[in-house]
Amino acid sequence: MTDLFDKHRGIAERHERMMSLGVNAVSLTNDRILSPTRAIINGRETVLAGTNNYMGITFEPDCIAAGQEALGLYGTGTTGSRIANGSYALHRDLEKELAGFLNRTHCIMFTTGYQANLGMLAGLAGPKDTIYLDADSHSSIYDGCTLSGAKLVRFRHNDASDLDKRLARSEDGGGRLVVLEGIYSMLGDRAPLADFVEVKKKHGFQLLVDEAHSFGVLGPNGRGLADEAGLEDDVDFVVGTFSKSIGAIGGFGAGNHPLFNMLRYTSRPYMFTASPSPATVATSLAAIRKLKAEPERRERLAVNSARLFNGFKALGLALGCDSVSPIVAVNCPDEVSTIAMWNALLNAGVYVNIALPPGTPGKQCLLRCSVSAAHTFEDIDRIIALFGEVVAQGHYKKAS
Repeated sequence: MTDLFDKHRGIAERHERMMSLGVNAVSLTNDRILSPTRAIINGRETVLAGTNNYMGITFEPDCIAAGQEALGLYGTGTTGSRIANGSYALHRDLEKELAGFLNRTHCIMFTTGYQANLGMLAGLAGPKDTIYLDADSHSSIYDGCTLSGAKLVRFRHNDASDLDKRLARSEDGGGRLVVLEGIYSMLGDRAPLADFVEVKKKHGFQLLVDEAHSFGVLGPNGRGLADEAGLEDDVDFVVGTFSKSIGAIGGFGAGNHPLFNMLRYTSRPYMFTASPSPATVATSLAAIRKLKAEPERRERLAVNSARLFNGFKALGLALGCDSVSPIVAVNCPDEVSTIAMWNALLNAGVYVNIALPPGTPGKQCLLRCSVSAAHTFEDIDRIIALFGEVVAQGHYKKAS
């Protein structure tokens, strides 16, 4: 009889190899979180440079107080979906607040950001439709495409001309949905949205932008890439998460289509999942209001991001992309050297993300930093200095 775990033996061997080189890099335990930028790891205070806590909002007293108040008023959980158990007033309040923030008519909230992509894609597209997506799209986007049953067509990363060619030779009937990301989560590069909008004008399709890593970060209003590019009217649907800039958990989809709210009755990840807990919703609501009231957080984040990016450039590190964003990825030559460098950095007092194939574009091995508005210049300079020390110790060579 075939053991169901036989297919995982290669992963088990890879895991054992990682453990032989040091700490389990993909399942680290934070003993205690001290602040948005500090934690106790392995008994020592460590600078956090891999948390996606872009706005540094997780310890804000008013956000914490809002969650505590909601716990007292509404209890710990909703115990069911909004279809079965109804909505809490907080759910409606957050959707209304978020729709206003995004300058969209409609907004639907999901329990996680992952489910937001599942729910939006599976609700919008069906077996007679075609989804065109960037080849470097997040796994949740790929899984949403699978759940939808739609035909899937991939185009080269950030290549509007390749999308143009694929649309031109397509003979598919049904609806056509193109999916992009505002900031791509591994390398930190942006979609060239203006180029894709030109293709949209030529061929006609509906456009969805996943702003998970750009929501709260980009644009004069903090709404994401479309806001930054001045092209919000050309984007039909926006998807995002509360687990990055908002510092909570959950996700959303938004748009202006008059039938948008029918997704509440057709999107299975919305219909058959318990709705977000009151404390999470209240915390997210307070955080969105804080982002609106404090644009200086975005300004600090932009300055910090440029400081880390330029510092790494000065060290001669090979970076994931040539543009500045809160995601600064260092390209390493192979898995063993990446794990060794990650361990050396952790031992030196800085935590970053490790990203290995197959979860990376082009099978790259990456050490991925995410910058926070809560980082001080001293934090950023310490991260750069520690990378410099590790490089000087011979742990780093540029990928060929």
